[in-house]
Amino acid sequence: VVSVHPADKVVKMSDGTSKRYDQLLVATGCRARPLSCPGSDLKGVHLLQSYDDAKEIHSSSVGQRAVVIGASFIGMEVASYLSDKATSVALVGSASYPFEKSLGPEIGKMTMAMLEEKNVKFFMNDRVTEIRGENGKVKNVVLSSGTVLEADVVIAGIGVIPNSDFLAGSKVAVDSGKAVIVDKYMRTNIPDIFSAGDVTSFPLSIRGDQQVNIGHWQMSHSHGKVAALNMLKKPTKIESVPFFWSALAGKSIRYTGYGEGYTEILVKGKVEERKFLAFYIKDEEVVAAASLMFDPAVAQVAELMAEGKNITKKQAQSDDLSWLQM
Repeated sequence: VVSVHPADKVVKMSDGTSKRYDQLLVATGCRARPLSCPGSDLKGVHLLQSYDDAKEIHSSSVGQRAVVIGASFIGMEVASYLSDKATSVALVGSASYPFEKSLGPEIGKMTMAMLEEKNVKFFMNDRVTEIRGENGKVKNVVLSSGTVLEADVVIAGIGVIPNSDFLAGSKVAVDSGKAVIVDKYMRTNIPDIFSAGDVTSFPLSIRGDQQVNIGHWQMSHSHGKVAALNMLKKPTKIESVPFFWSALAGKSIRYTGYGEGYTEILVKGKVEERKFLAFYIKDEEVVAAASLMFDPAVAQVAELMAEGKNITKKQAQSDDLSWLQM
């Protein structure tokens, strides 16, 4: 699809043909954000988006020197996966620690230590300025600090871009990040056009209907179901609570809620011992939780949030966690 024409209820295809619609669902997802530095087009530079990308990254990294760009979920999981397959793995991140913005510096530092034990080398507070090649293939990665890393393969996990360009001229509203804006019923501002999944900005009920864009399959799964019910004229609101996990070095970090803008983190257990439950606080309320080796705490927090119950800072501070019903 190259364009949408709501006045005529028509979509135009790249082969020049058109199709009419009664109702339209936009579920085009996101694409991996490409590198913009010189050398990003060299052979051996990869983005991870499809199963084929994953297979190619695996086969080209075995016994080779890998450099991973980006220290969030994609970058860290790729580095963890390659740690026992590549001859060396270097990870470049722009913050002081991985996951610093989402999970906080203490947990970020712990995840870094987990991968350092697997011989992943970290180059934090740094960024890639150039990728140098030889005979059209990657040879070095140059950092802003002046560090030059040897590389046979480079994998970038530096975010995503919603696939909404084809909506230009349709008057379907998108936000500043190009995500399609919907209401609680997954409806766009244009009648009979709905949107679901990673391409979508939707009102998150647990955060007072704040518009958010969450790129995770669990949320997309809920979106698709709710959008379908509404397209079948069965009014249903999106009320799912975000819940996901990340596998690193054989351990699973679980997370629920929406922590953006948190001002404080309260921790049960000990992060350095890799057994903890962290509560993210904003305005005296728990807005998110993360854990390692503390099941089923995060699932219980998600259940309480789904029931519309507010979890207070006071509850999170208490040594008595009986309210979690674990």
